[in-house]
Amino acid sequence: MTKRVVLIGHPVAHSFSAQMQQAAFDALGIDARYELQDTPTPALQETIEALRGDDFLGANVTIPHKERAATFVDRKSEDASATGAVNCITRDGKRLVGHNTDVNAFRVSLDALVGKQKMPRAAVILGAGGGARAAVYALITMGFQRVIVFNRHLHRGEGLVKHFSRSAAHMELRAMPWHESVIESELSRTRVLVNATSVGLASDETPIPAELLAPDLLVMDMIYNPPETRLLRDAKAAGATAVQNGELMLLQQGMDAFQLWTGQQAPADVMRQKLTEAREAGTGRTPAEMA
Repeated sequence: MTKRVVLIGHPVAHSFSAQMQQAAFDALGIDARYELQDTPTPALQETIEALRGDDFLGANVTIPHKERAATFVDRKSEDASATGAVNCITRDGKRLVGHNTDVNAFRVSLDALVGKQKMPRAAVILGAGGGARAAVYALITMGFQRVIVFNRHLHRGEGLVKHFSRSAAHMELRAMPWHESVIESELSRTRVLVNATSVGLASDETPIPAELLAPDLLVMDMIYNPPETRLLRDAKAAGATAVQNGELMLLQQGMDAFQLWTGQQAPADVMRQKLTEAREAGTGRTPAEMA
């Protein structure tokens, strides 16, 4: 029986995950197909329930469903429980297990961004969705001492902070109102800036003005296509040399998900090559948190 893995989200039509994961299945001779399943919110629970069928290996979950999907699985991994968000689902018999492979993917991406420099201990996060939750939890567990979250709707940022109140008790984790003067003040106190919003995805926009960016900032944009967003171009123009899009995060979370579904080590070179081909073909315009 050909097994199925689906990407559950809304929208999903331009995700790179299908090309990347199908290439991995084919390379290892696994009889499975990866499908895109556009799922409006009212259909989410029914779609997840269907994963209990024997023909499924599992699923990826992408925006806007990561937090809601966490309520429909039977058990959650440590990272999924800690973040309250699920981006990968596996089967354990008829039971569904939720995972969050974004957390490890963010750690790997941040390590690559920082390189041989000493790891900073303060960060500014733009956004409060599933990707932001993964980033914040990764920073908490990596020993960061100060993380400031900005979101257009302050109550969502405050909700994120409240969710992590216990695990972040040793540090300063705060949500602040989205005002340029406040963002500028906080950026002057940090070295890491992470864009976990979708601003810059569908148009040549940036979440913050270029004049707020300093040369010593380390800038990560979770958007991977376009490969160089306006935010990253502005950061380079400001003199920052450590900038990174979400492609490495997309690859790493996909590799971790593949291993969870199959029990086999993901063929990294195959997946990386297919991701490169998809990017060069110019198909798909999705943020890293969309899988």
